[in-house]
Amino acid sequence: MMESTHPLEIALGMHYYASDTPGIGGRLRAGPEDFIVEEIAPAAGSEGPFLILRLTKRDWDQQRALREIGKQLGISYKKIGFAGTKDKHAVTSQLISIPGISPGDLDRVRLRDIELEVAGRSQSPITLGSHSANRFDITIRDVDPKNLPENVARVSEACRTAVPNYFGIQRFGATRPVTHEVGRYLLKGDCEGAVLCYIGEAFPGETAEVKCARSSFITSGDVQAAIREFPLPLSYERSMLHHLAGQPGDYRGALAILPPKILSLFVSAYQSWLFNRALSERIRDGGTLVDPVPGDRLVFLTGREDRVTTGNIGNARLQLQRGRCRIAIRMPGCRTGGPASGDQAVMERLLDEDGIRNEDFCSVRDLVNTRFEGASRPVSLATEVCAVAEEDKVRLSFPLPPGQYATTICREYMKADPRAMV
Repeated sequence: MMESTHPLEIALGMHYYASDTPGIGGRLRAGPEDFIVEEIAPAAGSEGPFLILRLTKRDWDQQRALREIGKQLGISYKKIGFAGTKDKHAVTSQLISIPGISPGDLDRVRLRDIELEVAGRSQSPITLGSHSANRFDITIRDVDPKNLPENVARVSEACRTAVPNYFGIQRFGATRPVTHEVGRYLLKGDCEGAVLCYIGEAFPGETAEVKCARSSFITSGDVQAAIREFPLPLSYERSMLHHLAGQPGDYRGALAILPPKILSLFVSAYQSWLFNRALSERIRDGGTLVDPVPGDRLVFLTGREDRVTTGNIGNARLQLQRGRCRIAIRMPGCRTGGPASGDQAVMERLLDEDGIRNEDFCSVRDLVNTRFEGASRPVSLATEVCAVAEEDKVRLSFPLPPGQYATTICREYMKADPRAMV
């Protein structure tokens, strides 16, 4: 294992790489065609009230694309079902479901760089996680040519075995990774802290105008001045500021301005941050990604979970070698994670350091309108990468199951600042 030297990765809990090769550097997404994502999903049927479409988009934010499609069809975008959120600066292909329309209605949709193709019909809508995998075709440009084929081959071998299954920077906000910090305030019941963090926390990747507006608001607390200074594209921040102008001190009401999915994202990002930190502590303390120890949690392909004990450790190793299960860490939620040993003990210590209890994940439901039960996530990610090294670029092709991050694979090759990967 090799340690990361990038402050932002370390701040987000991503401390280690599985491979110890020098990074090839480079940059992702020089153009949308450098990052191609194809969703692999079961074939659609031929009957039912839901029209199933394959949506192909280029350089579109997914939520914005769905809003525009809904607007041109005359329906609420909230009725459009999808299996997973796809990248913006990319060319992506995925299935969506829309109720109550016919193929002829698609003639009304005229959006640049968006294509809709009828795939069939279904009795039920497409829901989150209903796809089986995503296939990525990625080009990393401007790489370091020194020993390039050898370094790429060694990283590909590590990816074939196991790499840390971190949540990538996109989980926390590509330009301004503060979602987990807002989530921590929400779980502590500090609505004022959550609002000030969301509106006022500035990051280097933002424009000078935006950074100045955020900093001025934090320094002065002048809501009316902030409304004048915040650029129009920051619509959520401006809506929250307008609410505070009309109802001073109503920070809970200001948060309620945000869509429920965003509020939910704050809390889930905090869970993800804890997972990254617990995984890094496991690695730091000598734990491996594939060799179990008593106290480890196992997640099987069937969804069943089990604990490793001194009595079953031999069988656990056998099941892991056969690919029937993976070692996992449970992210906290309303439900407790079982005996506080191993990684679970680390997770409870991290929560205690933040002054957060499992019950807080239940309490936040009143504001967020989402139930956070907690979930187990495998500590490792493995995939067969087809990697082709060419002069100053590397092309990668690989599949990943839902919920896994392509940048987790790319960072093993690049070992670059995470901002070069968004």
